[in-house]
Amino acid sequence: MPGKPPWLRAPSTGGDDVSRLMVEAVLRDLSLNTVCREARCPNRRECFSRKVATVLIMGTHCTRNCRFCNVRNDLPLPLDPEEPRRVAEAARRLGLRYVVVTSVTRDDLPDGGAAHFAATIREIRELVPSMAIEVLIPDFRGDAAALRVVAQARPAVISHNVETVPALYEAVRPQADYRQSLRLLENIKKEDPGIRSKTGIMLGLGESRAQVLEVLTDLRRAGCEFLTLGQYLAPGRQHHPVREYVHPDVFAEYKNIAQGMGFLSVASAPLVRSSFHAEEALGMRF
Repeated sequence: MPGKPPWLRAPSTGGDDVSRLMVEAVLRDLSLNTVCREARCPNRRECFSRKVATVLIMGTHCTRNCRFCNVRNDLPLPLDPEEPRRVAEAARRLGLRYVVVTSVTRDDLPDGGAAHFAATIREIRELVPSMAIEVLIPDFRGDAAALRVVAQARPAVISHNVETVPALYEAVRPQADYRQSLRLLENIKKEDPGIRSKTGIMLGLGESRAQVLEVLTDLRRAGCEFLTLGQYLAPGRQHHPVREYVHPDVFAEYKNIAQGMGFLSVASAPLVRSSFHAEEALGMRF
């Protein structure tokens, strides 16, 4: 692939450095991880400057080895029962109105970590009752009971990323199942119609336009309401290579198509990530 095009150059300066340093200090003081750092998100400087971070719970070692992801594949450590309270304390100290909580995939746990997600939601709500909470969850290996545990804690949004088109699953995320992810998204609304369902797709992995449109159709049939589309950027040479740098006009076209299909919120641009400006899907602006 040639060098990155100009539309993929995230600004290296700008934003409120005081707020950014405050976020970093609070996370460090409370021994919390973020997917912003672990996944090398290009927007982390901006998000930190807005006092926003996507908290990564249940450790930094993942039981899966997806070829697009920078999170380390290794044997995870036992869960920390105090972590949910520390996440809530971080949200309180930072004065957040919206928080996104995600995790590594924990196939080593009987419930995939669902109870830990639920505990984190409850702790945040107890400490900061007015906060809107989004959780970005793994597939729980298709366990409907695990999803129910998370839904019963009543976050505002449950997100689960399908990541790419089904034809690329074997090459990109071989331990996952596209249909299983669709069922999870469909079951969110069955568990609680008041919870918003959300997913994210990466472009530039080698998918075709027809394949992307087919996924959008599948997602609407599953009742998915919020959608993000962003450019895939390989974290390293050992990861799946970038096959294409998708032009911003194509992202704009997909956004128009998705809105026409009935998605309630669509964020589609090269530097969009699944949690970037997530609060705006609920009409919140900071």
